[in-house]
Amino acid sequence: MPPLNKIQIYLEIGKQRVFAGAVDWPGWTRSGRDEESAIRALVEYGARYARAIGSAQLGFQPPADDSILTVIERLKGDATTDFGSPGTPPKSDSKPVDADLPRRSEAILKSCWHTFDRAVRAAGEKALRKGPRGGGRELDEIVRHILEADAAYLAKIGWPFRQDATADTAVELRRTRGAILEGLASAASGKLPVRGPRGGLRWTPRYFVRRVAWHALDHAWEIEDRAE
Repeated sequence: MPPLNKIQIYLEIGKQRVFAGAVDWPGWTRSGRDEESAIRALVEYGARYARAIGSAQLGFQPPADDSILTVIERLKGDATTDFGSPGTPPKSDSKPVDADLPRRSEAILKSCWHTFDRAVRAAGEKALRKGPRGGGRELDEIVRHILEADAAYLAKIGWPFRQDATADTAVELRRTRGAILEGLASAASGKLPVRGPRGGLRWTPRYFVRRVAWHALDHAWEIEDRAE
């Protein structure tokens, strides 16, 4: 067991990129070109994460430096890792679901969604700043990307859901988020098969929450930075 004041993290190590993620704090995941820079980025984003989930009132305290972090697992990354998304679940995400998981996860997800929505509203009609090579999605493209990814994540836990590409974006966001909470509750209570129709393992509830929260915050922070 690690010291009580330590924050457990894991590293997902690809050939070109490394992700550092906090085991018990879904959404607090950052990347770098190597282990050192990934851990440094995680610490640097600690205060932003604290603000993002503050409404959940879960008592998160951002670390002042990396001395409070302890690496409990190193995972082999793949092409998804190097492309820029975490793609390998830590072993801890396969632990049995406890009674507190759905409530805590819902609180974190709602806080992450609030942070994303606030970033979108603050950006307003602004044209987001492009990258050095002119890259980067516009605001409406980011929102649509989030919707499409969330639908794919729901499929990963086996929750039936079909989005309406013609629907109003705000309406579709609410509907998709409702499906995420419903799917999470069903998966956490063991009502969804752990394997898909072809025998492949589906995502665990913990990893599902981890990916949804990370994606919402990653793009919320992107919008905040590019709208300045």
